[in-house]
Amino acid sequence: MIKPSAVRTPVLVTTLVGTLYVVAACEPADLSDASTPPAVLGEPRVLPSPARSGSGEPNLFVVGDTILMSWLEPVGEEVALRFARLVGDAWDEPMTVVRRADLFVNWADFPSVIQLPGGLLAAHWLQYSGPGTYSYDVLVSTSRDGGSTWSESGRPHSDGTPVEHGFVSLFPASGTDALTAVWLDGRAYADTTAAKPFMSLRQASLGSEGGWTDRHVLDDRTCDCCQTSAARTPDGVIVAYRGRTDDEIRDIRVVRYGAGRWSDPVTVHDDGWEIPACPVNGPSISARGDTVAIAWFTAADEKPRVRLAFSHDGGRTFRDPVLIDGDRPLGRVSVSAIEGGALVTWLAASESGAMVLARSFGLGGRATRAIAIGESSAERASGFPSMVTRGREMVAAWTLPGDPRTIRIVAAPLY
Repeated sequence: MIKPSAVRTPVLVTTLVGTLYVVAACEPADLSDASTPPAVLGEPRVLPSPARSGSGEPNLFVVGDTILMSWLEPVGEEVALRFARLVGDAWDEPMTVVRRADLFVNWADFPSVIQLPGGLLAAHWLQYSGPGTYSYDVLVSTSRDGGSTWSESGRPHSDGTPVEHGFVSLFPASGTDALTAVWLDGRAYADTTAAKPFMSLRQASLGSEGGWTDRHVLDDRTCDCCQTSAARTPDGVIVAYRGRTDDEIRDIRVVRYGAGRWSDPVTVHDDGWEIPACPVNGPSISARGDTVAIAWFTAADEKPRVRLAFSHDGGRTFRDPVLIDGDRPLGRVSVSAIEGGALVTWLAASESGAMVLARSFGLGGRATRAIAIGESSAERASGFPSMVTRGREMVAAWTLPGDPRTIRIVAAPLY
C-alpha cells in the first residue's frame, strides 16, 4: 500500500503544448565561442503512455535509439516498479521489476531502470526499513534476459540503520556489466549523540559476479534530500549533488572519478544560497565527449533562478553560468548535452499552476526562447520532469496530478 506520509494530494491540471515564452536575459558568461548557434526545438507532440492510470514518478534513460521509461504503478494494495521501451513512437509491452506493499513512494525520490554497455539491465527502488516516515533503504536488482527475470535484490549500503537512504544515481562502472551506485546516506542521523548530523554522499560498486564492494564516502556533508545526477566522460564519471556547509550554504558540488580514484568535492559556482532546510531541488548533469553541461536551481539572495554551466575538459573546470530562467522558476531541472550545446527542461510557475519549459543553449551561451511543452502543477505531486535526447529528438515525461493521476510524455525534434 502507498503510505499517505509518502505522497501528496494531487491537483487536476490540463495540457498546453508548443507555446513560446520569453524569459530573463542571460547573465554574463565566457562567450569565446558565442557564434555556436543553439539547437531549435520543433513543435512538441504528445506520445501515448504505457503506464496505467494512477501511475507516476516516470524516469527516462536512453540507450542508442531506445528509451527506457520506469514508473511506479499501484496494483491493489501493492505498488509495482514497471518499465517499457520506446522504439520510434511505439512502446513495447510493460514489464514488472518488483511488486510489494512496502515500497517507499515519494514525489522527489524515485526509482530507475538503466541498461549497461554489455546489455545488463539494472534497477533500483526504495523500500521501507522501519516505521519512521523516512526510514527506507536502497534496493538494486539486475536482469540478464531483458527484464523477464530479475536477480535477488541487494543493498549497496551495509549500515543497517533505519534512516533515509535514497536519491540514487546508477551508472556503468569499469566493466561492461559492472554497476556503480551513488546515493545520499543518512546513517549519521542514527547517532543520537551527534550535535549536528549531516547526510553523506556514498558510492559502491556491484561486480559482474555479484556482491557490493569498493565502498567510499565521496562527501560527508551534503544537503538532505536533493537529487544526485551522474554522467560519463571519456576518462571517467562526474557526479553532481547539492552540498551543505556548517553555515547552511547549499550550493551545487561535483566529484569526479578518473585514473582509479575519486576527486575531492568541488563547488560548481559560488551562489552562496543560505537556507536552513533542504530545498528538495537537485542538479542535473549530462556529458557529450569532454563537454559537460550542468543545470541547477538556486534562490540565493531571495532571487529564484535556474542556471546552466558548461565544462570543456570533462568537468575539471566550469565556465561562469548563464541564466536559464530568472522570472518565476520552480526548478526541477533536467539537462541533456547535445551537439553544439545543451537542452534544458524545468518547471516554472504560471497563472494556471506551472508549466514544463524547454530551452536550448549553444556552447557560448546563446539561447533560444523558452517553449512550454506542457502544463503541470506547482504542487509536489507533480514530481520532477525527466528529459533525454536520442539523436535529434527530445523526449520528456512527468506526472500529471489528478484523480487519477497520469504520466504525460512529450517528444519534439531538434533542428
